[in-house]
Amino acid sequence: MMVLIARAAAAGVDLVQIREKDLPARAVCHLVERAVAAVKGHSTRVLVNDRFDIALACGAHGVHLTTQSLPTRVVRAQVGDRLMIGVSTHSLEEVKRAEREGADFVVCGPVFETPSKRPYGPPLGLAAFAEIVRQTRLPVLGIGGINLTNFRRVLACGARGIAAIRLFMEATSVEDVVRQLKRKSSSYSFHGWLW
Repeated sequence: MMVLIARAAAAGVDLVQIREKDLPARAVCHLVERAVAAVKGHSTRVLVNDRFDIALACGAHGVHLTTQSLPTRVVRAQVGDRLMIGVSTHSLEEVKRAEREGADFVVCGPVFETPSKRPYGPPLGLAAFAEIVRQTRLPVLGIGGINLTNFRRVLACGARGIAAIRLFMEATSVEDVVRQLKRKSSSYSFHGWLW
């Protein structure tokens, strides 16, 4: 995994999220420390899923909260400006709550159909996603079913970037994927996300 993170950082992925939900805290901390070392010298930032305590203790750049996490306002009160806070959202109401409570950005979706996001309901679709982006001042990253053939449609809705798991994990070459994303989105601010 560290090789993949280092390659993603060298290719220009902006954010890497450590999302190991089933590991004990000590193992997650070790993984985060290794990920932070793997991105050293690049602009890539490492975020830890849910665990702001581990993010602070292990030198990560931020924390990513889910709908099951502590409320954003509680985490912000604990970390102040020491950590970037991203929040997973699935509706305008959740985006507005994250905005009020001090998030730095949101990941919103699923935009398109994808098996991993079925528990969160049907896809938003591009029209609803665009309306969500329009109604917040936070940077919004689209997630859910995004690939090399449809990501520009997500960016055209006003998204600041995309979040993806399968797009990066199933790629033969992370470098080629990032190169294609950046080449095909040169008029947009692109923030890739390796999960």
